[in-house]
Amino acid sequence: MAPESERFARTHPEPTTPERYRAVRAATEALAAPLGPEDAALQSMPDASPAKWHLAHTTWFFETFVLRPHAPGYRALDPAYEQLFNSYYQAVGSPYPRSRRGLLSRPSLAGVQAYRRHVDASISDLLADGLAARDPALSARVELGLQHEQQHQELILTDVKHLFAQSPLRPAYRAAGFAPPALEHASGTPGLSYRAHPGGIARIGHDGPGFAFDNEAPRHRRLLEPFRLASRLVTNGEWLAFMADGGYARPELWLADGFDAAQAHGWHAPLYWERDGAGWLHFTFDGRAPLVLDEPVCHVSAYEADAYARWAGARLPGEDEWEVVAAGAPSAGNFVESGRLRPEAATQDGDTVVQLFGDVWEWTRSAYAPYPGYRIPPGALGEYNGKFMSGQLVLRGGSCLTPGSHARPTYRNFFPPGARWQMTGVRIALDAVDGTAGMDAAGTRGAR
Repeated sequence: MAPESERFARTHPEPTTPERYRAVRAATEALAAPLGPEDAALQSMPDASPAKWHLAHTTWFFETFVLRPHAPGYRALDPAYEQLFNSYYQAVGSPYPRSRRGLLSRPSLAGVQAYRRHVDASISDLLADGLAARDPALSARVELGLQHEQQHQELILTDVKHLFAQSPLRPAYRAAGFAPPALEHASGTPGLSYRAHPGGIARIGHDGPGFAFDNEAPRHRRLLEPFRLASRLVTNGEWLAFMADGGYARPELWLADGFDAAQAHGWHAPLYWERDGAGWLHFTFDGRAPLVLDEPVCHVSAYEADAYARWAGARLPGEDEWEVVAAGAPSAGNFVESGRLRPEAATQDGDTVVQLFGDVWEWTRSAYAPYPGYRIPPGALGEYNGKFMSGQLVLRGGSCLTPGSHARPTYRNFFPPGARWQMTGVRIALDAVDGTAGMDAAGTRGAR
């Protein structure tokens, strides 16, 4: 009998480029469907963008980088969109200022949807005769556009959540009465243990097959010292213990920049947490909800993650340490397709490392910098990743808002260390020579 993987491949063939294009574009529309025109037009802060802008920018990407070079007869719906929906590509024009995207009342949401239909029709015509299968350059460019759109699918959700959190009504993203699947929780958080890794020379980065962004390559060698990686993510309950021990008020736990940021912005709990009498609520896509102690803590900055790790007698992992462990783990996880739209409590105990994919993006201590031998690609698309390699930290693993097909062990997300509105959480690590470690399930520090 053929192996299960072979039988699955025969009954579930890889989608064609046109099929994948339609599926990804439809998924974006589905994420925006609960939003009214007013919801889609607003911008809650300079780092976020209106949902309407995300819908238009992803369309602009296909128009600019697929249709213009590959469809000579293509005619733009509106030449003004070339500037309005350019994010940061200086090589193709002068982008409209990011901080002013919320002032673009026109085109309307209906106008942006018409723009999407216009570009989708032209892409459909371009791909109709199997050209993508015969033209590797075109196929690669379309796949890049789809991966780019999947990034913006997550941004639509995180930006809408931040927007709705600004309203005293704390509106739900989903219709009243929606019951998220699988919201049952473990009777107790599995104990936190560590998986030891012997270190040595490891090979890091993407080398194919399959898609990867340019910043995931080239594959190269890293010398790792022996280390131990936590078996699961840090939970809300453990974070409450950090808070109860004065974690936000103890400068000795914090990087100087981080403590300054915490003081300046009044951080005393993760973003979206609110006191409710003696307990805590947090804002979710379904509105305010009681804090579930077993769920992974979310919406914390790298500064907070680092302070917690110090308090727990540990540290954040390096991105190379994370990757060598994740490379041997299943890539299944709690992704956006689950419909939860929130992290899920760990249920597996022991030395197995779980929650590596999905749930929350995991901060690492690694600066977002080029790999040895990296060269910025030529042309405008060279601006996609390379010019941001300064002042940011790498996150790994994907989140509960990430499309499952978008996650992989080599994926390098990156944000400034003070960012909190993304689905960011914490996994801690130890040097192998260190005899102390994090927290037990009861939330007390101790040796491991």
